[in-house]
Amino acid sequence: MCALCGALLTSHWAERGSGRRERFLRARLVNRVLEHFGLELVDWGGRVYVLRDRKGKTAVVDDLGGLCAAAERLAGRPLDPLDPDLVAALRGG
Repeated sequence: MCALCGALLTSHWAERGSGRRERFLRARLVNRVLEHFGLELVDWGGRVYVLRDRKGKTAVVDDLGGLCAAAERLAGRPLDPLDPDLVAALRGG
């Protein structure tokens, strides 16, 4: 990323004042949900996230604010956070 692009990017409110460890932990938590939909989120260099599916498709996500839209595009369907199977999986059942 060039210096100008880096200067123009703004951080999402959920990520302000956090470091690399917090980004890693956030991605790990989000992945518990995304796994249900066949997706994975990885922190890339502390600047952006890379979202990928099991077939190798990827999308770059600047912050958590753009995650849902990118995840739905990659999955090819709406992602329902209240899906009964997802809720059961998160409960461990």
